[in-house]
Amino acid sequence: MCFIRAHPPKDAAPMSHPSLISQRAVALKPSLTLAISARAKALIKEGRDICSLSAGEPNFDTPEFIVEATVKALKDGLTRYGPAAGDPELREAIASKLTEFNKIPTISENVLVTNGGKQAIYNLFQVILDPGDEVLIPSPYWLSYPEMALLAGAKPITLSSLPSKGFALDLDLLETSINSKTRLLILNSPGNPTGRVMSQDEMKLIAEILRRHPQVLIMSDEIYEFLLADNIVHHSFAAVAPDLIDRIFTVNGFAKGWAMTGWRLGYLSGNLEVIKAAIALQSQSTSNVCSFAQRGALAALKGSKDCVLAMAKRYNSRRQLLTNGLAEIKGLTLVPPKGAFYAFPQLPENSPDSVRFCELALEKVGLAIVPGAAFGENNCVRISCAVSSEAITDGIKRLSELILRLGD
Repeated sequence: MCFIRAHPPKDAAPMSHPSLISQRAVALKPSLTLAISARAKALIKEGRDICSLSAGEPNFDTPEFIVEATVKALKDGLTRYGPAAGDPELREAIASKLTEFNKIPTISENVLVTNGGKQAIYNLFQVILDPGDEVLIPSPYWLSYPEMALLAGAKPITLSSLPSKGFALDLDLLETSINSKTRLLILNSPGNPTGRVMSQDEMKLIAEILRRHPQVLIMSDEIYEFLLADNIVHHSFAAVAPDLIDRIFTVNGFAKGWAMTGWRLGYLSGNLEVIKAAIALQSQSTSNVCSFAQRGALAALKGSKDCVLAMAKRYNSRRQLLTNGLAEIKGLTLVPPKGAFYAFPQLPENSPDSVRFCELALEKVGLAIVPGAAFGENNCVRISCAVSSEAITDGIKRLSELILRLGD
């Protein structure tokens, strides 16, 4: 069947055509990190010599015992619909992990299994935010936070932090930014893009402020919790401030710690009323997370953490290699990262803005890195060490060459 559009009479008045795209979709910005990574891969296919330090994705394979558990689930016929909230055994295992490892008392009913950490955040925003609400987002931030807030009808409010202060959250700015419209504060530690890890003392000071503002909810994004430099400790915000537990929502997943990015497995935990609303939303959008993939996640939680620790150790050496290399490039300023797998150096004073700098990096020296503008800081760039040591060394060499060229 085909549809033929009739031509209007020549003397007919011109018709006005409403936009096919909603206003919220028009305002939506695509993920710049994914776009750059895709561009780098396309150039490689064209035969260009490209060194990509752009993607936030482990270059390790998913541990074999997790794959085997998933294959077994497939062979056992676990290929049908499951509960929208997630596999009951997996929810129970996540609750046990949160209780025992993160020191956040949790039962399975307070857990929702999601299609990656991203959906956990999206679902949360959709069920707690109304038009006109304000979301406080410390900057630099993961680039999807403001976009998801906008999609929920809320207004993102950036709380800028300075490289000279180690990108620490400005507590005075936090206090003065809270008003009657403030609904949510986002915390991310270890952080993307800076690799910063918040201390327990810092979290206690934040909690003191939040106790004076009972209308403010808190989302703690802890997706990089296992990726820590030596002698650095991760603290869950809900464990540091247990009296605020009904207002704190913890987001996490399996992508980074277990090298399971493509599996799309995350989770949201917190207040039962909100979790129930998020489950209802998920039931009307994506339904359950892939049934047999959840068995892989269950194996990850119940199995040995040796694989996680081994990958974290490799990241530590790569992070240090990247940090040392960047420190040798004249003009760059770096707050040494203590977690995750990124560095976020400040560009030399004579550099163009971060977007143009990254365009030149790709064009002139074949280096793919991400503009800091995507993360709310236009004088920095994000560089990933989730690659081989050889790629890091190559990338540092190319970056140094570009900065020398721009300085001439």
